[in-house]
Amino acid sequence: MNKQPYKLLIVDDSPVMRRAIASMFDADEEVTVVGEAGNGHEALDAVATLDPDVVTLDVNMPGMDGLATIKRLMIQSPRPTVMLSSLTREGSQITFDALRYGAVDFVTKPSQDGAEELQTQIDDIRSKVMFAADVEQQAIKYIRAQEDNSITRVGRQPLRHIVAMGAHEGGYGFLKIIPHLKADDAAAYLAVVYVSHRHIDAFVDYLNVYSSVLVKRANHGQVLEAGVCYISSGDDYMTVHNDGGMPTIHVRPAPFSSRKGSVDMLLFSVADCVADASVGIVLSGSGDDGAEGLEEVDRVGGTAIIQDPRTCLCKEMAEAAINRSQSALIVADTDIVSSLQTVLQQDASESVREAHVQASAV
Repeated sequence: MNKQPYKLLIVDDSPVMRRAIASMFDADEEVTVVGEAGNGHEALDAVATLDPDVVTLDVNMPGMDGLATIKRLMIQSPRPTVMLSSLTREGSQITFDALRYGAVDFVTKPSQDGAEELQTQIDDIRSKVMFAADVEQQAIKYIRAQEDNSITRVGRQPLRHIVAMGAHEGGYGFLKIIPHLKADDAAAYLAVVYVSHRHIDAFVDYLNVYSSVLVKRANHGQVLEAGVCYISSGDDYMTVHNDGGMPTIHVRPAPFSSRKGSVDMLLFSVADCVADASVGIVLSGSGDDGAEGLEEVDRVGGTAIIQDPRTCLCKEMAEAAINRSQSALIVADTDIVSSLQTVLQQDASESVREAHVQASAV
């Protein structure tokens, strides 16, 4: 039995752009355009009537703009949405807002930069729509973050755990995770995001507005502190080493960055550094980066967590990790933080019990 094509709804205030986007899928047997909308109100009505599998959504529209629309859509009738706008460029605040509100990906509208460049842009749009359409609707949620520019961060706890995370395609999904980490869990967090070096600082700055943990760009020689999240580009190898008894970050350019080995390198180093006090998390992405490293975290007694492939923009990394780490926790992206906190709090309780036992034996 042949699989039915995905149903696509195109939302853009420009009839010319709607036709241009629709034409990209004219010969596509896997996607069929079921409708168009010119603003947010029309889009919400069309979603209720047409029940599309995936939506492309512009930002700058009259009446209800794209950001207001994505928030309403995620509350009323969540479904995979790709922001497709001249404003959704990598590293922009509008892009981060849209992703935090529930969009699964973003792409810039195609420009007339020559036939070859235009075709590359069209292929990128089609690819992202296909990836998004395959994400299960029940996994799409609007996650409310603490929108407070004056977040008070708690005093630093003694470092007990190191949590290492990695993602490729869908890596900005960290927007659903990092703002909800707790600064008082006595853990340091390290995240590998496969984005260009030049966009890391913008991502860090944005996350710091909404996070109770302090978010920093990872730099060589930093000593890990609890309540801090360190972010590195996948173009680098970020590893953790015991320098004079202090867990310290080492950063160096990845010699073969195209091989996507940065997540593995981080996980291996954390497993070696703190053994059963390590937590490894593999998220969305292509390829198998992170699978071997997560297996090592599991082997030394640490905790392995894998994003449920059904909630991944790209499933390959998660599926590869599942095949190698049989005892890993497999959870939806929106449940990763609660699962992580259960692990950290359980370990903290066990440490307290062990301390009481040792004190009673004295």
